[in-house]
Amino acid sequence: MNITEKLIKSHLVSGEMTPGKEIAIHIDQTLTQDSTGTMAYLQFEAIGIPRVKTEKSVAYIDHNTLQTGFENADDHKYIQTVAKKHGIYFSKPGNGICHQVHLERFGKPGKTLLGSDSHTPTGGGIGMLAIGAGGLDVAVAMGGGAYYLAMPKVCRVVLTGKLSPWVTAKDVILEVLRRMSVKGGVGKVMEYAGDGVKTLSVPQRATITNMGAELGATTSVFPSDEVTKAFLQAQGRGEDWIELKADEDAIYDEEIIIALDEIEPLVACPHSPDHIKKVSEIKNLAVDQVAIGSCTNSSYTDMMTVAALLKGKTVNPDVSLVIAPGSKQVMNMLAANGALADIISAGARILECGCGPCIGMGQAPATNAVSLRTVNRNFEGRSGTASAQVYIVSPETAVASALSGKLTDPHTLGEAPLISMPEHFMVNDNLIIPPAPEGECVKVVRGPNIQPFPKNTKVPKEIKGSALLKVEDNITTDHIMPSNAKLLPFRSNVPYLADYCLTPCDPNFPERAKKAGGGFIIAGQNYGQGSSREHAALAPLQLGVKGVIAKSFARIHMANLINNGILPLVFVNEWDYDNIRIGDEFVIPYAADQIAGAAKGQLVNITCVRTGEEIPTKLNISERQKDILLAGGLLNYTKESN
Repeated sequence: MNITEKLIKSHLVSGEMTPGKEIAIHIDQTLTQDSTGTMAYLQFEAIGIPRVKTEKSVAYIDHNTLQTGFENADDHKYIQTVAKKHGIYFSKPGNGICHQVHLERFGKPGKTLLGSDSHTPTGGGIGMLAIGAGGLDVAVAMGGGAYYLAMPKVCRVVLTGKLSPWVTAKDVILEVLRRMSVKGGVGKVMEYAGDGVKTLSVPQRATITNMGAELGATTSVFPSDEVTKAFLQAQGRGEDWIELKADEDAIYDEEIIIALDEIEPLVACPHSPDHIKKVSEIKNLAVDQVAIGSCTNSSYTDMMTVAALLKGKTVNPDVSLVIAPGSKQVMNMLAANGALADIISAGARILECGCGPCIGMGQAPATNAVSLRTVNRNFEGRSGTASAQVYIVSPETAVASALSGKLTDPHTLGEAPLISMPEHFMVNDNLIIPPAPEGECVKVVRGPNIQPFPKNTKVPKEIKGSALLKVEDNITTDHIMPSNAKLLPFRSNVPYLADYCLTPCDPNFPERAKKAGGGFIIAGQNYGQGSSREHAALAPLQLGVKGVIAKSFARIHMANLINNGILPLVFVNEWDYDNIRIGDEFVIPYAADQIAGAAKGQLVNITCVRTGEEIPTKLNISERQKDILLAGGLLNYTKESN
């Protein structure tokens, strides 16, 4: 067996481990962050289970940390009190980014982790089966429910050799994206192997598994070996280590081979993580802003490398350099050893330990600016400035460019610094608040911005609605539910957010949807790629969207649509997409019967009133998902099942 199969088999609750077949796995740990967490905990409360049943559940505050009004602070207070009541550990604002902190303090090889954030696969860097999901799936898992998914294929990524100086783990995952694209990992787990694995530290491995999300992969995983053991021992958690490796005769569904010593510094150009070029190919690109941090590249070793490169130098006068360490642990250690002073002396601006620029929460670039970032996504407008050009680079390339004022290959800096992992990390968990003992009375505090979330109803005999919007390929959840600094404070207020749903594609969409009483969205390939944000399903539900008819869907978003009772229909004939006009009226007759038939492989036929023709679609669902859709969503289904 390979590592993925071992992890799944040891947690299998039901189903057959055949690619494409639905399986259910037991979840050991969960994590949430504040952007998705408020909704996840409202849903957990609605389920009615008094105490989480996982081994460890942690609520992090790392996204909405700008407190320009009461809204974010109110959400933080709600999450802290609901976590205290229901048995969940609470990581306070300033303690760091969920994925970085979880890797440092809670992740365990061999365990399953379900997180309401698409970059939860970071945990695969220490041999976890770590999967991103919608908040409702996480709420069910916290209540002891299994997590359901299609058994993935396993792609073996063989790493040979060793990285050359100035080439990084970021360049490795950019090379994988160059080869496979943002759709290439759909339905797969990326499992890393080969003699090159032992040359990579845990932070390097975590960078690679983190950005596996950009492939559309279910997750990514590395072996748990002596490198993993040393990292956990340095964190004072040596007892959490177990060895985890593939059998010699393990079988894989596909394989790619990457020679680490042949990779060069790479850059993802606007506006997609798979728009890859060599840094050396781009000449004279003036840079306005450089942002170093995010859950992808904010580890202690990343930051020590940045400090070493900045020491005794000054940032180019035309560049704004901002740096956000990934956790309080990293910040503490930089402050204690003097590296933070080197960073500040060079002219960098220090941000708090959080997601910040990566999710558009502050540090929006100037109009038409070029921003180099060590983040994982560079979708158009995600930075907070619609006209900005965002490039994804390694920390080394970022520093070289910040010093020169142009996109610069780090080889120009001379000899690469050698930064080693510390034998002992500074451990101080005083910003992690344990839950109250079971049975203790805790009052949950709800601010006025926390509004009830929309709930669907059982499927009617006939589903009717018009084509409200028609969009192209690779529409992201940032398009569907924008997540900038002005909107993030309203993540617990879906009625407010719904007025901004899909406005990057069409500013009039919310108004048109309300006027029409709901209807359908027509979409191209890979609809819903990107973030796990459930709001990209909740906001359309609030506006009465009954279904999305697309050429294909991203995994997490498709699951979120089903969980909220919205039909994710796939065109059988792509020319039907071309023939649809905005405003076309659709009817799905015998809706419940057709949905039931879809679980058996039958088509769902939609009648276009204008042409009188039937549009055949596929609804790729299991028997369980059929029942969820018929019930009007996972929450209704879960209540009925209990």
